[in-house]
Amino acid sequence: MKRRYYPKIHEQVFRNVSEQNMTLDEVFQRIQRFMGSNPIAAYQLVIGTDAQVHAGHTKFITSVVIMRRGQGAWFCYRQIILPREIESLQEKLSLETTYSQEIATYFNDDKRSLLEDIVMPHVYKGAELQLFVDIDAGTDPKRNQTAAFVADMVGRIEAMGLSARVKPEAIVASSVSNRYTKTPYRGRQAAAAK
Repeated sequence: MKRRYYPKIHEQVFRNVSEQNMTLDEVFQRIQRFMGSNPIAAYQLVIGTDAQVHAGHTKFITSVVIMRRGQGAWFCYRQIILPREIESLQEKLSLETTYSQEIATYFNDDKRSLLEDIVMPHVYKGAELQLFVDIDAGTDPKRNQTAAFVADMVGRIEAMGLSARVKPEAIVASSVSNRYTKTPYRGRQAAAAK
């Protein structure tokens, strides 16, 4: 039986259905453009990561989504491939949170101020911007095996001065990123052993 060998991949570029190889600076520009097209709106900027274990590797997808409440969204994602099957739920959740934190650190006070400047003149008309990091975990121990780790993961996000959301509100991690983790990595580098 041939066994596939997977490389470790830690992408620094993002993609979506219409664009490839976007740097974080380019992602930020797309977010500014999206918000600037309608500054009198309520926005949520959300970062979330989900992972799926496949044969021989674990695939992580981190998504960045800017949602205009009730009026659409723009999103992109990047992937990380670890060449092993992560069996520990705690390790998988911890890595998901770490990869979200990695991207969240880009949106520092200066970047957030630039985005807030877009909506600030319109706050009395309902404009706002909220930033969240979604954690793919739930608090109900009967429904979620991850419940035991929620406090730790939320604490890590809050220690950064950010707001964390968990299931069922954590839709970016549990729905958007989750959608792209389902397919195993099939890159050119995954070669079959002889």
